[in-house]
Amino acid sequence: MYGGASGLERASPADDGATDDPPAGEIWSRVKRRLRAELGEDVFASWFARLELDVVTGGCARLTVPTRFLKSWIEAHYADRVLATYRAEAPTVERISVGVRGTPVRDDRKPQDASRPAPAKALAAMASFGPRPSAAPPVSSEQRGEAADLAGAPLDARLTFQSFMIGRSNALAHAAADRVARHEGGPALYNPLYLHAGVGLGKSHLLHAIGHEARGTGRRVIYLTADRFMYGFVASLKAQTSLAFKERLRAIDLLIIDDVQFIQGRSIQAEFGHTINALIDAGRQIIVAADRQPAELEALDERVRSRLAGGLVVEIGALDEALRASILAARLAAVRAAHPTFEVGPAVVAYVARAITANGRDLEGAVNRLLAHATLTGAAGTIETAETAIRDLVRNREPKRVKIEEIQKLVASRYNVSRSDILSERRTAAVVRPRQIAMYLSKLLTPRSLPEIGRRFGGRDHTTVLHAVRKIEKELGDDAGLSEEVELLKRMLQE
Repeated sequence: MYGGASGLERASPADDGATDDPPAGEIWSRVKRRLRAELGEDVFASWFARLELDVVTGGCARLTVPTRFLKSWIEAHYADRVLATYRAEAPTVERISVGVRGTPVRDDRKPQDASRPAPAKALAAMASFGPRPSAAPPVSSEQRGEAADLAGAPLDARLTFQSFMIGRSNALAHAAADRVARHEGGPALYNPLYLHAGVGLGKSHLLHAIGHEARGTGRRVIYLTADRFMYGFVASLKAQTSLAFKERLRAIDLLIIDDVQFIQGRSIQAEFGHTINALIDAGRQIIVAADRQPAELEALDERVRSRLAGGLVVEIGALDEALRASILAARLAAVRAAHPTFEVGPAVVAYVARAITANGRDLEGAVNRLLAHATLTGAAGTIETAETAIRDLVRNREPKRVKIEEIQKLVASRYNVSRSDILSERRTAAVVRPRQIAMYLSKLLTPRSLPEIGRRFGGRDHTTVLHAVRKIEKELGDDAGLSEEVELLKRMLQE
């Protein structure tokens, strides 16, 4: 079986017969760092963040991913790149294979040789609407079933409007979601409804709640993650059932798409755009969620971004302390139903709500840690116990997500120029210096790649951004005043 973390433990230098080589896990970490640096943060997060090393044996590095779509996409588009990067760190690796975690590995089947491009080219042609070969490869009944019947991802029974905690940061999003879910008859509302927020702030909860409520009124609902949408589309091309795929999507009443920022590929984006247009024109409801507003989805086609921005766009903000306390109280009440002797006092709840500020998932993790300490060690539920239990969550909490627009506005205000000056072609010293500082901070504080930053600064080339970043980095070491100024800007942006 492919095993993720267990595979990393099994992988060792002895697998390749070179006892002096670094551990396979260390080599794999270096490979991933190279891929991140070469491909950029967005591409890496979309396709490689969940790629794990299972084992290295016989000159073959076996890698695993959680879904068949990711396996197909990596084999089709990045197999040669991954192999070349791996060989740069470990020349003894001659090939790679990609498997789906949880599926068995057949020993009598030779792992795929990533140096042979034929299978990758074949899949790439299908994924880009290229000419089909006259004799299509055999298609399994499983592939035909998935392509023909796009049932969507299952809805989580726990994620309902009743279990959603409302606060100032999410009240508008909740009200819009509730209104859309209960709407019957007449044209669709706020079409599309677009929710965006960081990790663990409740956007997926609202999507599931909408799905449950709408199905309860008899409407036909499909809930899809971006991964599932892309896999269904590619699978329909392979099975030659793409028409059925399109008809199935466009015959529903309500389409819910989660994590739309991960939709990649020109043909897939085109089909996504056609689907949105067809459903809106037919008066059907669309709800979309992402981790940023439509204008910031640089990887998406501009026409798709424009269509998404044409509806109601609602941001779910960070959880305030009162809302975090309410979420904690609800989680603790649910845990006490199964563990009646588990008690956490109001002072501990208040401490945890103040200490953990990142997202709701960390709050759930805090409850699990408190329960483990209480049941496994018998420790009382005191603030001291809570400090020990949640120490890693407090230390590793995520910093504030900084946006390029915020950087541009703050720098412009600090240097008495306008944001339009920074984006313009003006090359006077009064404008160039703030522009370079803003570019440097954008590279430092955001996950955006150099080309993306260049586009956000008036459509400049990535080499211009690189020059600005290197220039400011050099001057920071020579100019103490500039260093203090940039540090102040960083603190202001991250507060």
